Amino acid sequence: MGLFKDIFGTKEERIQIVAPVAGKLVPLSEVSDPTFSEEILGQGAAVIPSENQFFSPVDGTVTTVFPTGHAVALTSADGVEILLHIGLDTVKLNGKHFTIHAEEGQQVKKGDLLLEADLEQIKSEGYDIITPVVVCNTEEFSEIGMAKGGQGTVGDVIINIIKRKD
Repeated sequence: MGLFKDIFGTKEERIQIVAPVAGKLVPLSEVSDPTFSEEILGQGAAVIPSENQFFSPVDGTVTTVFPTGHAVALTSADGVEILLHIGLDTVKLNGKHFTIHAEEGQQVKKGDLLLEADLEQIKSEGYDIITPVVVCNTEEFSEIGMAKGGQGTVGDVIINIIKRKD
C-alpha cells in the first residue's frame, strides 16, 4: 500500500457541511452581492431559506456572533472556517427581526440552533433573505464543491470539501 500512496501522492480527507436551514440550495454565483458571488470571502453555497431557524452546519466552535444577529462564524472540528450570513445588507437592520441563540466560544454540534430570523418581516423591509454559507479559509483545501442544488432540509449536505493530508 505504501507504493500506491507514493505514486498517487497525498491521502484525502472528505468533509461535509450541512444545510443550516431548510430551503432552496443555489450556487454563490446567484447571490446579488459581489462579495459573495465573486467568492471574495471564499467558496461555498447559498440557501434561499423557507424557515426561520438557522442551525449549525458543522460540529465545532462558534467563533463570532455578530451583535446584530444577522451572521455567525464557526470553525469546524476539521478546521473549516464558515460564515453563515442571513440575507444581504441585513446588518443595516441593527438586530431587528433577529434572535441570537449562540455565543462566542460555544461548542456546537450539527443541528444546534444558532439564530432565528423573522424572514417575512425582513423581506417586507425590502431585504433579500438569501443566506450564503461561505468557507472563509478556502485556500486550505484542495477542493470545495456545492452539492446538487434544489429544495432541501436542515442537515442535508450542501458543501463537500476535500482536505489534503500529507
